[in-house]
Amino acid sequence: MFNKIKLKSEADIELIKESSLLVGKTLAEVAKAIMPGVPLLYLDKIAEEFIRDHKAVPSFKGYGGFPASLCLSVNDVVVHGIPNNTLLKDGDIISVDCGVYKNGFHGDYAYTFAVGEISEENKLLIKRTKESLYLGIEAAQAGKTTGDIGFAVQRYVEHFGYGVVRELCGHGIGKAMHEKPDIPNYGLPRKGDLLREGMVFCIEPMITQGTRKIYMEKDNWTIRTQDGKPAAHFEHQVALTKNGTEVLSTYEFVEEVLGNNII
Repeated sequence: MFNKIKLKSEADIELIKESSLLVGKTLAEVAKAIMPGVPLLYLDKIAEEFIRDHKAVPSFKGYGGFPASLCLSVNDVVVHGIPNNTLLKDGDIISVDCGVYKNGFHGDYAYTFAVGEISEENKLLIKRTKESLYLGIEAAQAGKTTGDIGFAVQRYVEHFGYGVVRELCGHGIGKAMHEKPDIPNYGLPRKGDLLREGMVFCIEPMITQGTRKIYMEKDNWTIRTQDGKPAAHFEHQVALTKNGTEVLSTYEFVEEVLGNNII
């Protein structure tokens, strides 16, 4: 397994961090426009123009045939929603997943936003999904395993009766957007791949309010919950360095935009 996992040098990690920083700034630009009445395609346009203006390329556009720069997943769409002319409505929640390719490396992470006034139930789903991400990051240490990360996420969210999507997971990242190891959001301690210094990967809980069962639409991208209940999705990029675990991604710019509306 080790020969399949591409370990990163300190120089590589610095370049990945640059790509990741641009993702954070792009998400913040998109956050400014998230409100009722805004079409999803407009959010995608903002992101693509901002990324290209900063001499980078949207990682997602054309990846496996994906037609857009962002994955925009509203309400019961878990991930991989394709931007279209759908208008955001008051009470919606939307996961915005963004990827950037710059200086030979990818940045990739996501944030779930409230649109206008949302229900208390949806606020809790967002809050707890985000909290599970940070619990996963705490477990991401050299010498531990991918199972330790998944266990930390799963144990926390299932306590609230939420579902943990099994068919999709986090992933290694670097010169390719998806590398080994896979980072499931469920698992058992001390199981899975051993975490080692030099690994860079994305942890991304995809948590459902009801059943964990999902289905794919005929577009071969959009993933929805089978029961039609909402899902939330958060993602960070993490590097295991000689100094410990470093979160390369940042929500700082997004949360500056959100201000008092952070959930």
